[in-house]
Amino acid sequence: MPEARSSSQDLMRWKKKPPVRRTVSQICPPPRRPLTVADIRPGMENDRLGVVRDSMFQNPLIVKAELGKPRERSSSLPGIDFNYGLYIRGLDGGVPEAIGHWNVFKQQPTCPHELTRNYIVMNRGAVKAGLVTARENFNYHQLKDIRISDQDDRRLKREPPSLPPNMTFGIRARPSTPFFDLLQHRYQQLWVQEQKATQKAIKLEKKHKVTLGPLYETRSSQLRKYKPPVRLDALWHMPHFQKVGPHLDTFPTEADRQRAFKAHREECAVRQGTLRMGNYTHP
Repeated sequence: MPEARSSSQDLMRWKKKPPVRRTVSQICPPPRRPLTVADIRPGMENDRLGVVRDSMFQNPLIVKAELGKPRERSSSLPGIDFNYGLYIRGLDGGVPEAIGHWNVFKQQPTCPHELTRNYIVMNRGAVKAGLVTARENFNYHQLKDIRISDQDDRRLKREPPSLPPNMTFGIRARPSTPFFDLLQHRYQQLWVQEQKATQKAIKLEKKHKVTLGPLYETRSSQLRKYKPPVRLDALWHMPHFQKVGPHLDTFPTEADRQRAFKAHREECAVRQGTLRMGNYTHP
């Protein structure tokens, strides 16, 4: 028996323990409240000598962090009865009221308004009573103040507009295209006929158009088109800028001059280039 108990205890010991479920407050603990004089114990980091006030523990420059604890915050938290989040005043009953009842807004009381005077009835009664002057009518209106009821006033002011019974609201739909006209190419035939009629009308207009004969030039038309010639005088040049003939002629005859110019033109390609050795294109 003792051996059986020890074996069962070993099995239970080696079994994997179930994970411990932690609450939200354990996972995300609420922020710590600021320290007070009553929370200070001997040996703590914030233990001080002399006069100690609660306001001293709300100064982040004075408060020291306790060993193994998060740093204290100087801001004070609201009381226990404070609710975080948005408070909706229309649903005070919570979930049961939201499920079992409709949130219906109460109709606001309408402010009393003054009824419109019925001058037709009052004037008719004044005439029947023999009252004609303005003063008598005013006194009669003050004595017998007849008003139009709400129902009659509403009926007179808000009469529905008179609309025809067969009136269609909105945009009128386009008539449907006949399908047989599409199969028979009716629209193409109509277009061809319209083009032929247009061409025929243009031809008739050209036919009935009066053709004028050739126009002859008259003296007045020629004078109208005539432009007198403008004499372009040579520009005036200063005497010392005029071209002066050569004072020295090195060629004995004109033939020698032309031969020299011809030789110069033939040797022009050889005397060009960077080194004056000619420009040649090699393959």
